[in-house]
Amino acid sequence: MELKWLEDFVCLSRTLSFSRAARERNVSQPAFSKRIRQLEQWAGASLVNRVSYPAELTAEGRRFLEEATEIVSAFYRAQRSVCPSSRCEVVTIAALHTLALTLIPHYFGSRENMPSMARLKVTPDLGGIEDNLNRLVTGGADFFLTYAHPLVPFHLDPALFPFVCLGTERVLPVCAPELKARVSHAMANAEAVDYLSYGDESFFGVALSKLFAKHDAFRRRVVCEDTLSVGLMSMARAGWGVAWLPERLIRDELDMGLLVSVTDDPALVLTVETRLYRHANAQRPVCDQVWDVFTSRANRFAPAHG
Repeated sequence: MELKWLEDFVCLSRTLSFSRAARERNVSQPAFSKRIRQLEQWAGASLVNRVSYPAELTAEGRRFLEEATEIVSAFYRAQRSVCPSSRCEVVTIAALHTLALTLIPHYFGSRENMPSMARLKVTPDLGGIEDNLNRLVTGGADFFLTYAHPLVPFHLDPALFPFVCLGTERVLPVCAPELKARVSHAMANAEAVDYLSYGDESFFGVALSKLFAKHDAFRRRVVCEDTLSVGLMSMARAGWGVAWLPERLIRDELDMGLLVSVTDDPALVLTVETRLYRHANAQRPVCDQVWDVFTSRANRFAPAHG
């Protein structure tokens, strides 16, 4: 039995799609299907019902999932335990790039607020929703710090992946001040405006595409694409077009007039939660201490709306 078979199975249990899981695992679908069958042969039971669509786990598969998840998590816990300092415990947070910039420093404040004998490791945003989620699911991270919205369901089992809501954030449509009149005129006349896009796979990219589908007031032509908010912020400041940006990230730009809101229509403002997820099977005292830091300070740094 190989570890990658278990990681494949955990991924498939979340996506319930062989093709989607194969893309996430960066293998061809035939190779992915072969590895799942090899795992079933090793387990001596059918783990996936391939007749149904989407795919679903069999009763044996559901029982096996908890054990498979724990084995993968234990493997990565063992890997993380090998720290350059024998007195140090590494706590890994997979965080969306914007939240790593705007939220983590505020929640911890000074170094003294970190648990003693702990080292914080923030892993980079991989851009795609599934890639980021997979860090948590497979045990590659102790925590996952992310935005959340009903338009972008995560399909995580709350018993295995509890979360705490740390507050809310508005994602505002903004542009450089010199573009405001032109953009307002175009939107009022249902004309396309230059749009700075997050692409199709990032959290904001998926959420905004669904928002636009529900509200047909914003016609757009993509002139730049970047999965990172900070990159789109720079392009918006340079006058390239309209971008939807988290309010906490652009607070200084708004205060200084470097960026301005393009519309007062509340239907085009995206309000998201900020959530911290953890793996229920990842039980380390230092992780409990970090969890307590976040939960005790929840909602203290949510920006005021108004």
